[in-house]
Amino acid sequence: MTENTSDSYVTLELPVQWGNMDAAQHVNNTVYLRWMESARIEMFKKMHGGDFKFRRIVPILAWQDCKYIFPVTYPDQVIITLDVIELMEDRVLCEGKIYSKNHDRLAAISKTLLMAYDMEELKKHPFPEAWRKTFIDYYGESILK
Repeated sequence: MTENTSDSYVTLELPVQWGNMDAAQHVNNTVYLRWMESARIEMFKKMHGGDFKFRRIVPILAWQDCKYIFPVTYPDQVIITLDVIELMEDRVLCEGKIYSKNHDRLAAISKTLLMAYDMEELKKHPFPEAWRKTFIDYYGESILK
């Protein structure tokens, strides 16, 4: 890859499936969003000490966009990275990148906004301190806003 993906908080490699493609003979746009979802699941597990069993406070997706740069086709492998670029009191802004391994190039960039949500009170919640500490320990205080 043209970029060092091993420095990212999450790096995930997935195979492109034949069924991921659409009538235009490239991976359907919705699949890119699912790949980013898979990276977020890995991030949630990592920030929660490897456990994916959340209790009262859970992370939820508040917003997402995706810029499609290069069409991915079958057969290929994609490498997905996910990093925190801004940590706020009650939310975190992440940037994900999807790379085509066969073409050795960036295929898409996605930004996501994640919030903490209280499942008992059914409202947003300040980002738990343990989650914040995980990101600050990894990136340093430069991500604080």
